[in-house]
Amino acid sequence: MKRRFGRVRAVLTVLMIWGVLAGGGVAAGAPATAAGAGLHRSGAASVAPGVAYGEFRMTLPRGTVHGHLLTVDLADPRVSVDLLYPGAVGARSPVSQLAAERRAVGAVNGDFFNITETQHPGVQATGASVGPAVASGRQLKGAVPDGQRFGPVMPPGATTEDVLGVGYDRRARLDRLTLRGAVLTGEGTLPLRGLNQYALPVGGIGAYTPQWGPASRVRATCGTDTDRAAPCSAETAEVTVRHGRVTAVGDVPGAGGVAVGSVVLVGREEGARRLRTLRIGEPVSVSSYLVGRGHGRLRCAVGGFPIVRDGAPVAGLDTIAVAVRTSAGIGAGGRLLYLMALDGAPGQTGLTVRELADLMAQLGARDAMDLDGGGSSTLVTGDAYGATVRNHPSGGAERPVPNALGVFSAG
Repeated sequence: MKRRFGRVRAVLTVLMIWGVLAGGGVAAGAPATAAGAGLHRSGAASVAPGVAYGEFRMTLPRGTVHGHLLTVDLADPRVSVDLLYPGAVGARSPVSQLAAERRAVGAVNGDFFNITETQHPGVQATGASVGPAVASGRQLKGAVPDGQRFGPVMPPGATTEDVLGVGYDRRARLDRLTLRGAVLTGEGTLPLRGLNQYALPVGGIGAYTPQWGPASRVRATCGTDTDRAAPCSAETAEVTVRHGRVTAVGDVPGAGGVAVGSVVLVGREEGARRLRTLRIGEPVSVSSYLVGRGHGRLRCAVGGFPIVRDGAPVAGLDTIAVAVRTSAGIGAGGRLLYLMALDGAPGQTGLTVRELADLMAQLGARDAMDLDGGGSSTLVTGDAYGATVRNHPSGGAERPVPNALGVFSAG
């Protein structure tokens, strides 16, 4: 009986979301939007209990938009969501590979990331994401300074600390995760300004744990809080702490994996000067944690920036640049999650960020986040045999990315 009810529930979820799509309407008297005009569904199906996949097309004056949508019923106890990543913060993998390795029934690409370092010749791009990341309850990293981010211009009021997360209460929400941390030494306390980040605040100290991976830490000392392209700092330091004691002190950030039981501290400017006062054998303790504004712990979180709040697009969204986009939306009081990626096949058009917000609101999202787009936009569905890429990535093939939102179903 429970199994039959689950099937009925999944069908009702599919019908509900595609009813919204088919209607494509707005409240009486409301102005029509580009997202609301010419929106048509082209099929939907249950890919697993509580998870539905479908496509839609939208006709705009400049062309046709083709989209792919996963609708996730978080109220179904068989369904869960987690952040997928390739085992290290400073690493990248295709979404299909991330999904297949975890046997996810669906996934979309996640946060914007450190994709290139053309402004800093000789410095390696880390591949690490911009915002905070939480996977399976583990806090992986903090947010880089706003001026160090990659991606479209954020609307007023948004920061790199903004995330979309799913809590242990099985509800999705928009939140903001701020890093709190300290380096405790025999001489006093040093503020910790970064956790596994590809960019540190000017004058700051950052901690790199085994979760960072083997990527070079030099990038952390390049740019400034307001200018990503600014030169790398001339004053840096790196300290290795193993099992609570300093084991190495150097002037230049290094590369290579961080050993289990160790943490590497990287400092720039004033942070570097303070780290250089530490001595081999000195006891040092490092603490860090991400603090949210919402109630309850987040089981998973991915960075981006809000585009819809309380059912309406936020003010100040870009209305000019057209691109393939990815978004995650929240409905039904946090019980429904909408994961959407546009198709990048030749002959189809993309959306501006404002149009994306209009679309997500039309799909039923009361809140929504803009995720990485362009060649990163990828949506997959999975089964026991692997993962299938449903959209056409605009680069002609999947782009390796640092993380993705993965959907699981125990049915």
